[in-house]
Amino acid sequence: MTTLDVSAPPRRIPALRRLRRHPLGLTGGLLLVLIAAFCFLGPLVYQTNQTDVDLINAALPPGPGHPLGTDTNGFDVLGRLMAGGQVSLQIGLLAALFATTIGTVYGAVAGLAGGVVDGFMMRLVDVMLSIPFLFFVLILSARFHANALSLSLVIGAFSWLVSARLVRGEVLTLRVREFVLAARVMGASRRRIIFTHLIPNALGVIIVNITFQVADAVLVVAALGFLGFGLTYPTADWGSQLASGVTYISADYWWLIYPVGGCIILTVLALNLLADTLRDAVGRRAG
Repeated sequence: MTTLDVSAPPRRIPALRRLRRHPLGLTGGLLLVLIAAFCFLGPLVYQTNQTDVDLINAALPPGPGHPLGTDTNGFDVLGRLMAGGQVSLQIGLLAALFATTIGTVYGAVAGLAGGVVDGFMMRLVDVMLSIPFLFFVLILSARFHANALSLSLVIGAFSWLVSARLVRGEVLTLRVREFVLAARVMGASRRRIIFTHLIPNALGVIIVNITFQVADAVLVVAALGFLGFGLTYPTADWGSQLASGVTYISADYWWLIYPVGGCIILTVLALNLLADTLRDAVGRRAG
């Protein structure tokens, strides 16, 4: 009788091993962790009032008590960056999950169905991709009161198209594999094939796409806030902070521009570095 050697180390996943050897990906992942810690854990250490306007202490340069100064409403800029980062990352993650969920199911159904059904579903995707994304988001944001949840749903509702095309392409290669053919012979329903066999085996592409989707959503939130169609007071976001700072650029209020601009750039850079590394690790082109 053979015995199981429980002391043997677990088998390493090649994708994770390649990810560990990718310095840019590790840099992006570490940077993303630091940004998330700054936004979500920072307010627990550095507590500020981000609700009440304090015009007496408005537009103060960096100094004691305010490491990054105050804005034109008297809000501490460092605390404002943390609060705005929370909202931006939350919206980015929710929008990415919403878009990827819809796109994954839609693409898997189209890829498995094939033929006329696949052609019709993907032509619908092509038509919707031709519609200016930011234009419709601006209209909806102006028409309805924007909050974090509604903005996440709006962004996600227009971002699932890319996910659908990626997953559909992956399913087209998976549906002719032996395990899918065996499931069909055994009488498995299409629903079971999609959720048990196809989607789990396409997780590599899906995870990579989520990372890119979060980066895109963070940029969209910043763009909407910069154009004045983002979240309303007292909720802060990086885009509205940047727009407020640019208004006073001639007054040399640099602390209202460079810190928030740096946060946006570093966040998107970290997400893209991580996504590029994950794409290389899973051996698929996801962009």
